[in-house]
Amino acid sequence: MSKHSPTSPPINESPRNRSFGLQIGHLHRLWRASITSVVQPLDMTESRWTAMVHLSKLGEGCSPRALANELAIEMPSLTRTLNQLQEHGLIERRQHPSDKRSQCLWFTPKGRDRLTELNHYIHAVREAFYQGVTDEELEAVSDTLTRMENNAKRWLTHVDNEEDQP
Repeated sequence: MSKHSPTSPPINESPRNRSFGLQIGHLHRLWRASITSVVQPLDMTESRWTAMVHLSKLGEGCSPRALANELAIEMPSLTRTLNQLQEHGLIERRQHPSDKRSQCLWFTPKGRDRLTELNHYIHAVREAFYQGVTDEELEAVSDTLTRMENNAKRWLTHVDNEEDQP
């Protein structure tokens, strides 16, 4: 009789057969939930803090569309979040200098202060997650994930190009 059910993974599973995607996805959800939990005193929801962090990453003056693409969300969802951030006095929308139809996103002074606070909390969560993991191990994981991400992008480009062929 087998020691595992047909749907459970074999006990001596090869690393190439493991579902790293599920494991990475689970860790990502835990990471975001942990940050959301610790930033509650700042009145920051997950959608708010992620928008602020990604706006900082992209750089002030980016378009809402660029931020939506970075966050991999639809514009209506982002618009709701941007409205909330603006109502809280954390960001402002300004007309694009050369395209009056477009808007650019900027932090207010209060928003920059809040971003500093957010980064403090995010750093604390990161350090908690890194407990017992050496810098060398973190570097190896980062390098591996970067290679896997690049492979995924190449794969998607290949698949998309095949679909375009008659």
